[in-house]
Amino acid sequence: MLLLTSRETRRWVIPKGWPIRGKKPHDSAAREAREEAGIVGRTSSEAIGSYRYDKRLKSGAATRCKVEVFPLAVTGQRKRWPEKGQRTLRWFTLPEAARAVQEPGLRKLLRRLDLLLPEESDGEA
Repeated sequence: MLLLTSRETRRWVIPKGWPIRGKKPHDSAAREAREEAGIVGRTSSEAIGSYRYDKRLKSGAATRCKVEVFPLAVTGQRKRWPEKGQRTLRWFTLPEAARAVQEPGLRKLLRRLDLLLPEESDGEA
């Protein structure tokens, strides 16, 4: 499971962003992963779950966001991408990823995903 740090708070998160007009949600998710982590691969059109969190805006206000999570089978990483050098990237097992993230909804989703995967995967996604 690939996690990256947020640019502002340096918390471990997954790539995410606002919906992109004219793009399907899973295509938007793939674009965010490419921009934030440089990763490319095959994205499922089916979300594996969702969670909510409070996003702090530049104005200082907070807004409640719903994040739909789409799995992406990583096939490679670009040498350059828009946010390279702005975030730390690290591969985790699913149990490690669940312990590393601070957003309760994401933690719960990762724990549930770990239980759903076959044992031979060793919790790696």
